[in-house]
Amino acid sequence: MPIYNAPLKKVDQKETRRYAGLAIADFDENFIIDACDEIVYSATPRGIWNMYNYDNIHGIVLADKDFQITGSKILNHLSHCQKVIIMAVTIGEVIEKSIEMAFNNGTYSHGLLLDAAATTAVEQIADALEKNIDPKANALGYKRIWRFSPGYGDWSITCQPQILKLANAEKIGIHCTSSMMLTPRKSVTAIIGLVPQTDPFSPEKPSCQNCSQKNCPSRKVTNKNF
Repeated sequence: MPIYNAPLKKVDQKETRRYAGLAIADFDENFIIDACDEIVYSATPRGIWNMYNYDNIHGIVLADKDFQITGSKILNHLSHCQKVIIMAVTIGEVIEKSIEMAFNNGTYSHGLLLDAAATTAVEQIADALEKNIDPKANALGYKRIWRFSPGYGDWSITCQPQILKLANAEKIGIHCTSSMMLTPRKSVTAIIGLVPQTDPFSPEKPSCQNCSQKNCPSRKVTNKNF
């Protein structure tokens, strides 16, 4: 049950702009910088993970109470894995109160940017936790494939209680509601597949470049001015 207390020194402004749907719109850059800075000061990043053996024939995480994975995309994603990491990260509750206060005070733009910066921050913490796992996985003879979260593709979010339990996420204060929403809201859970280093399997990570939704407001754009 390794706990990862990740530092958050900076929030990516470009990603914040994208999550806010401002990839094309003109927007005062200073507002984005202010929102990112506020998240750095307010966030309490924490992460936790556990490693389990994985039955890739039957799609079962082998734990004290086995966890059956359902969904063709996630099963295909893990089809070459012999072990998996179940992980959870959060940036805490304080920032949620700041976001709520901004909207309640009518400062909607600031609330929007805070929310986008918080989303960026929790994704950064998840990325950092993944990299932190690499040395341990490599030492065991495995390589990491990209993380896959409940709710993505055809993997139902109804598995959240099991994911939280397998990650021991309650140790860092993450829970889920009856509607399977995570609390604190700016939290992420995921499964990371570990493939033997000798196996060439390397699934392509979804990206804006290979997505068919060309008009998505969160689509990453190439803009040398930003």
